[in-house]
Formats: sequence, structure tokens, C-alpha cells
Amino acid sequence: DSGLRFHYVAAGERGKPLMLLLHGFPEFWYSWRHQLREFKSEYRVVALDLRGYGETDAPSHKENYKLDCLITDIKDILESLGYNKCVLVGHDWGGMIAWLVAICYPEMVTKLIVVNFPHPSVFTEYILRHPSQLIKSGYYFFFQMPWFPEFMFTVNDFKVLKSLFTSQATGIGRKGCRLTAEDIEAYLYVFSQPGALTGPINHYRNIFSCLPLQHHEVIMPTLLLWGERDAFMEVEMAEITRIYVKNHFRLTILSEASHWLQQDQPDIVNKLIWTFLKEETTRKRE
Repeated sequence: DSGLRFHYVAAGERGKPLMLLLHGFPEFWYSWRHQLREFKSEYRVVALDLRGYGETDAPSHKENYKLDCLITDIKDILESLGYNKCVLVGHDWGGMIAWLVAICYPEMVTKLIVVNFPHPSVFTEYILRHPSQLIKSGYYFFFQMPWFPEFMFTVNDFKVLKSLFTSQATGIGRKGCRLTAEDIEAYLYVFSQPGALTGPINHYRNIFSCLPLQHHEVIMPTLLLWGERDAFMEVEMAEITRIYVKNHFRLTILSEASHWLQQDQPDIVNKLIWTFLKEETTRKRE
């Protein structure tokens, strides 16, 4: 309905059940490369470039990035792919969108899988009570400024972007699958295109557009995966998320893993997702 053109990468045969993958910031479809390969045997796996990212259209006004637009995008994409429901998987900001889609359009989500992002209500309540999380989320406030955040990312040949994935403080740790030179090059290629950072940062310029939520409950089986060494999200929020899921809820915290969990520990993540997908959840919806 938005008239925007969306770019996605797909694996697996058309007609198989749909698994829809929503990336975080500052990423694009490529962050799901390990999952595209893994789940194509039983699913039509689709990794999107979200609105404003990569090869997807990027409207210029920040109003075009309100959370309700982003939620509607997912509904429209599902329909244009010829499906009425999917397994929905989201990481980081894509996790925020996945939670909101599950809350607003529960009939479209058979199972919900979120990586390193708590239920949105947990996030907003926790951040107000815990200054340590407020500091970790300081970039949300920094991103409210016009043009300057984009400029900061480009300085020194995109040093900030590289260090997010590779530095000791925020990057993939020693025991993880480090990004290769080619992986880093792919990220630099996408984000060095003219204007390529404005769309992604505009997502954050509307963070306050639909919170707090009117509805909170998630009614489908839900898997929350969490890398404990996340430099941006405190692990305590993962456990509190349980309150809002009125169905089977499974939480797995990986102690040695970073924020970039599905790239950091792809084999373990894929195994945990398979286990969750194959579980017959006997608990009826409440």
C-alpha cells in the first residue's frame, strides 16, 4: 500500500511455509546469510531489507519511518509474497518490529522468534528505571539530531560501523564467528552509498511515535534468544519479557555471545530455532 519497492533475498521453494527475517541496525538482509542456508530445506526463507535500508526504497521524510508504517510494511509484504501467515524472526530493531507485528496482527504469526530485543513494553519500562540501560541506549537520543549521526558513521572510512562488529567492547567475541574481510566489505558497500544511512537512522527518529503500547500481549509460541555479552541491551530484560507472552515461551541466554547473535553463533542459534520449530506446543492459547 505504501507504493515502496522492497528488496529481499529468498531461499527455499515457493509454496513451503514462510519464514520472514527482519534485520537490525546497522545491518541489511546479509546478517541472516547463515539462516537463509539453514532453513531453506523446509521453509521459503525471506530476508528483507527493511524500509530505508540497502536496496529497498528510502523515503526522505522521517515521518515515513513511524513504527505503524514499519508494522504495515510487514503485513503488506506477507500478502504480496502470497502468504497469510509466517514464522517471524527479528533481531535488534527488527526484533522490535517483530514483537509489534505479533501484537497487532497475531493471526499472521504462527511462531515468533526474537534475537536480542525484549518485549517493547519491557524495554520502555526498564529504561526509565535503570540509568545503566538508559546510557547503553544513549544512541537513540543521539540519533534524534539531524544529519550529524550520519556524518559520524562516515568519518575515518566508516570506522564506527566497522568497530561495532569488530571491537572488543561491542563486536563479536573471541569465541564467535568473526566477520570476514568480505563480510565487512559487504556492510561498507551498502552503507557507503549516497544517503544510505539516513533511512536507517530515521527509524530511531520515530522511536517515540507509538510507545507506550495499548495492547501488550503476545499469544503465539515465542522463542527469545539472547547473547549475554550484548553491549547495548541488559540481559535482565529478557527474563521480564516472559510476563507478556500468553503461550509457550522459551528463553535461551548464550553466555559467550554478543549482540550480533545469529552471526556470532550461527550453528547454536540454528539448532535452537530448529528445536523450537519442531516442538508441538501443547499449551492452548489463553
